[in-house]
Amino acid sequence: MKPTTWPRAVAIALAGSAALAVVVLAFLWPSVTSKAHEVPLAVVGDSPALTSQLSGTFDVSTVPDRVTAVAQIEAREVYGAIVPGPTPEVLTASANGTVVSQMFTGVASELKTTVTDVVPLASTDARGAGLSAMAFPLVIGGIVGGVIISMLVKGVWRRLLATATYGVGAGIVVVAITQGWFGILHGAVVVNIAAAGMSVLAVSALIVGLTSIIGPAGIGVGAILMMFIGNQISGAAQPWQFLPQPWGVVGQFFPPGAGATLLRNLSYFPDAPTAQSWLVLAAWIAAGAAFMAVGHRRAVATTGSVVRATSADELERVTL
Repeated sequence: MKPTTWPRAVAIALAGSAALAVVVLAFLWPSVTSKAHEVPLAVVGDSPALTSQLSGTFDVSTVPDRVTAVAQIEAREVYGAIVPGPTPEVLTASANGTVVSQMFTGVASELKTTVTDVVPLASTDARGAGLSAMAFPLVIGGIVGGVIISMLVKGVWRRLLATATYGVGAGIVVVAITQGWFGILHGAVVVNIAAAGMSVLAVSALIVGLTSIIGPAGIGVGAILMMFIGNQISGAAQPWQFLPQPWGVVGQFFPPGAGATLLRNLSYFPDAPTAQSWLVLAAWIAAGAAFMAVGHRRAVATTGSVVRATSADELERVTL
């Protein structure tokens, strides 16, 4: 074997450095560039001066009374509210995350008043660290499942069955640990299993589908797409409004973002809409299944062409 040329060795090393730069940026960029902007906030009653003061940081809307403000917080239409008056009150929901709680604590400090936590975190996850950290294991789980099935299972129907079975099993395992053991998730167990399972399945199905179409490179493409892009803009650790526009919105259309939002809403905000998250996960799963089918058809067509060409060659040799 010939030794690698000196220029090629240097080029490979520089390419590796460039790849490291991408990894560093992917993990640090969301945290470094995030800042509070357009965080939804309700103000009770008509208070133009207060609304103007808060509009630089918050997306301010007005509601007629405190009851409506509480209902909007519980439905996650707003992350907090201010009730003006002789003794102002700041309403928040610590279940939205530590960053949100700190923000509204700061608002209460400026107004020299207290904070009422409308939707508090459970005592079993008092800082919300477990809920925030869940997104990354779900992505890793999806990648691991996709790699194993892509490498060890052949045949489109067998891959579909294996991928679906893995998703169900992953959902059961995740909920057993996070809800049954650690008390991170709350709410209906079966629904949480479906949400966690689909979050994992959306990633693994995509990887298996891409591998069916473009071969082993599909593993790398799917992993990069989900780990270095989708996970970083998921809004799992902090509200997606903190991310530079439009990445916060875009992140909610990737499995990590949709899954994180869905699990948080199911656990703490049962009145919040969840249709978008379910549909996003279902769409990625459907895309993965479609890619598997396309890859299978292409493989069958290629095999058929090879068989026909071989048969034609054999017939020609016999005739001669």
